[in-house]
Amino acid sequence: MSETITATVQLYLELIGNGGADDIVELFAADATVEDPVGSEPYVGLAAIRGFFSTLESLERETELVSLRVCGHEAALQFVITFNAGDSRMRLSPIDTVVFDSDGKITSIRSYFSPSDVTPV
Repeated sequence: MSETITATVQLYLELIGNGGADDIVELFAADATVEDPVGSEPYVGLAAIRGFFSTLESLERETELVSLRVCGHEAALQFVITFNAGDSRMRLSPIDTVVFDSDGKITSIRSYFSPSDVTPV
């Protein structure tokens, strides 16, 4: 399962960096949740998750994996996403926890960061 999770995380980050919402949603189980950032109202189900990730499509962006740990059906990762915000280039480095089902689909993502973690490049 560790290899499947590692491959899914790598694909997820590739798609966050340059993919579309439909491709990202393919990685999720039907009843998955996304809490981004932790403490906000979770997005529940594929339609809500698609809507959340569709906001990335208009951004010029790239991602880089900093660290990944896989234990059983769960993973913790830190990554960097760099994106354009108006005329500025910004960087965010969240820490995400991800839970996977037995088919390797994402059932939950919780993203840990605050507004102060967004910095200009």
